[in-house]
Amino acid sequence: MSNAYSEGLAVYAQNSRQAFENHLRTLISIPTISADPHHKADIRRGAEAAVQLLQGLGCAVRLVETAGNPIVFGELINDASYPTVLVYNHLDVQPAEVANWKTNPFDLVVDGDHYIGRGTTDDKGPALTALMAMGYTQQCALPLNYKFVWELEEEIGSPHFEDFVKGSLQQLVADSVVVSDTIWVSADKPAIPVGLRGLMALEISLRTSEADTHSGLTGGAARNPVGELAQIVSECYDAVSGRVKIPHFYDDMVPATDQQLNDFVASGFSVERFKRDHALYSLRSQNVRDVLRRIMAQPTFEVHSIGGGYVGPGLKAIVPPQATAKVSMRLVANQDPHRIFELVKRFIVVRHPDVRVRASAVLPPYLAESDGLYLKAISTAMEFAFDRKPALVREGGSIGAVITLAKYLKVPVVMPGLSLPEHGYHAPNEHFDWHQASGGIKMYAKYFQELATLKP
Repeated sequence: MSNAYSEGLAVYAQNSRQAFENHLRTLISIPTISADPHHKADIRRGAEAAVQLLQGLGCAVRLVETAGNPIVFGELINDASYPTVLVYNHLDVQPAEVANWKTNPFDLVVDGDHYIGRGTTDDKGPALTALMAMGYTQQCALPLNYKFVWELEEEIGSPHFEDFVKGSLQQLVADSVVVSDTIWVSADKPAIPVGLRGLMALEISLRTSEADTHSGLTGGAARNPVGELAQIVSECYDAVSGRVKIPHFYDDMVPATDQQLNDFVASGFSVERFKRDHALYSLRSQNVRDVLRRIMAQPTFEVHSIGGGYVGPGLKAIVPPQATAKVSMRLVANQDPHRIFELVKRFIVVRHPDVRVRASAVLPPYLAESDGLYLKAISTAMEFAFDRKPALVREGGSIGAVITLAKYLKVPVVMPGLSLPEHGYHAPNEHFDWHQASGGIKMYAKYFQELATLKP
């Protein structure tokens, strides 16, 4: 079956292009922006479109209500004795400021092999590749069962996903999980992340008066909360090197080994391309190995904003009454975000008792095994689809659903990426391309074939 399966798959993937584009156009046309409450009705429409899509391929589907946005759950059980794979993707998207786009972000534009529109690469396009791959395996009567979980709150931190999983454990039982919501390091080399950084986000605030005061009348005596928060941030970390100064911050982290760093380098990473893809003028390091360590395997301290005072045109000579700094820390393997929060809060409040420190987002890091049957299976499938052996890397960002699914289902999770750095995750003019989409269909279908032979 193997040769006939592989040969037929190449033909199937090519013949699927029109259907893929039609389905993608339908999904992209619905602005499923989870961060904006004004799009609540669009979220519902997006979920209903997903239900129809899954039903069209033979899945039994239900729309699971949560305290927030609904979750789409579909399953196709061919035989209870077969292995079962759970496929996770998300269908919500980032906001899209129309003025920054060359085209309408919610009207799919097909430009040769490129698909332009919000959600094409994050994550509606990759979601469709898995679904269409299942269509091929059904034609081939592959001995495998499928469960699909499509979330509509991933872009806002999956606030209700854990409640959904805890309430649906019997329905979600599977032998493994596959998630495609990650990015290759280079278009020249496939990549499979085996780790995700966690997140600890904070708001640090200080109020020193009731209202603006005249800097000539009160300046020198009045405390300046904007200046004080800037000093507090500088006490927490060295902005030039990125080194965190908080005692015991690094105590629990597991550093990357030399072999793991070698694997990162094998991803085809280029410092100059990295700068170009992200429109960066300069970096803290020019060394490939050091940059990869910093973005894949090292915790961070980032200042997102310090707000307070007058920011309009000209000068308003006041001492502002209050200020807020928004910061976050990306965490790596073995760092507990709750412990990190207590370390940071204690460090700040002991020095500045009237400063308030509040956690705004918490997510643990994730590190999978760097070997095992499922990782070998997805590596085989990715090499089959893209003619190159994938590199094992770590993703610098976070995917809350991965943490939750691994925690409650207690089965292997693999995260084969299909997006490229130039696709513009979260950026204007986001796009996907047919090479990655057709490769994704072949990769998933080959992976499903591998799963059908594994003994759970």
